[in-house]
Amino acid sequence: MNPMIDITPYIFKIQRFSIHDGPGIRTTLFFQGCPLTCRWCHNPESQAMGLAPGKSSGKSSGKFPGTSPGQLVEILVKEIEKDRIFYDDSGGGVTFSGGEPLACPELLLPLIEACRDREIHTCLDTSGFAPFEILKAAAAKADLVLFDIKIIKDRDHLAFTGKPVSRILENLKALSTLKVNLKLRFPLIPNMTDRRENIGQIIDFLTRETRYRDIHILPFHTIAEGKYEMLKMKNELKHISPPTREHVDKVRQTFESAGFKTTIGG
Repeated sequence: MNPMIDITPYIFKIQRFSIHDGPGIRTTLFFQGCPLTCRWCHNPESQAMGLAPGKSSGKSSGKFPGTSPGQLVEILVKEIEKDRIFYDDSGGGVTFSGGEPLACPELLLPLIEACRDREIHTCLDTSGFAPFEILKAAAAKADLVLFDIKIIKDRDHLAFTGKPVSRILENLKALSTLKVNLKLRFPLIPNMTDRRENIGQIIDFLTRETRYRDIHILPFHTIAEGKYEMLKMKNELKHISPPTREHVDKVRQTFESAGFKTTIGG
């Protein structure tokens, strides 16, 4: 990696040999910055936006002081290609996660394009909270989209994530009319997303408004506790235990009885 160019305002972590962010063995790039502040966030260090849009320095353009999107893409693609042998053997590739990668389309879109040019499988992991034109452009380029659906009621979504849900639901409905390879993700969070009413509303919405019937259930875990302590951030779920296997199975059965294909994790 070029020591003269700092990627951390845009990518806060590169995780190699990931098996939970799409098919096969993957390299996951975690984008810095997210418009949501989910109480159960496993990457709280990613929430703060890096550089404000429109900032510039010298000859750089847009929001990339000291460098250009093209230079960053070149650097990151070289990092991604280091793991190519593992993609070829496992059917893996690169996943763009965060944070929220759609919050930095100036970097995300050319990165997806560069990987596609090299026949590297691309996966976009998103909350769906973004202007639809940006989401549409990224989803059309990516080989796979992992799309979170958390809470249906606007009031509860605002309380638990910091943003209303209407844009996310409208985006999901619109994507459903396009040829996009998309799998849903449902974070199962005790006392927040796992309420029977919320799960029923999610099933009703997806059945009525979309064509998607494939959902990954992601049970809450406590792996991020140390991050909150290190960052001196309030951990809203500090005293919450992960859901039991029996409860996870019950939720899975609820989705399956409504005609959904389910996967635990992933």
